[in-house]
Amino acid sequence: MIVSNRKDPSMKWTAMLGLILALSLAGCGSSNKTSAADQRVQQQADYYQIDQIEKTWHRAASTHNIDLMMTLWAPDATFNIATKTLRGKAQIRAFFTTAGPFVPDHHWVSDTPAYKIRITASGDKGTLYFECHYIDIKTQKVKSVAGADQTVQKINGKWLITTSAGATPTLGG
Repeated sequence: MIVSNRKDPSMKWTAMLGLILALSLAGCGSSNKTSAADQRVQQQADYYQIDQIEKTWHRAASTHNIDLMMTLWAPDATFNIATKTLRGKAQIRAFFTTAGPFVPDHHWVSDTPAYKIRITASGDKGTLYFECHYIDIKTQKVKSVAGADQTVQKINGKWLITTSAGATPTLGG
């Protein structure tokens, strides 16, 4: 039996052509259409990111962190509160500097009952409704209850509030 260390050049070319063919065919089965499963995963991801707005809102209010609160707002956002319409981040920031939860002497924790959160998302637009229950840490009494009805939008990959309106909290659910 004769053994040679030389490789057959035709086998090398056959293997290379087979690899090229396999790689080119791998792309043939793919489609630009998103599968239903992919759409569900994307919607769940959007819901989670929109829900983070509520969580960040309450963390900001509970810690008097206006800078954190302002990370939630689109630059040209509007905020309808009582009889006022605030336009842009500067006016919204000015409002929060004197709002109840941000008053330095108020030591309130802010919370939302999870069952009162409502989220929708379609593409890069959505809605968010939640309630704010502000509880005095020392007395453990509810100091304020407010609702927020918001339109949100994914801008540069981040969900932000584009419009917010004070809403009357609902009893029950």
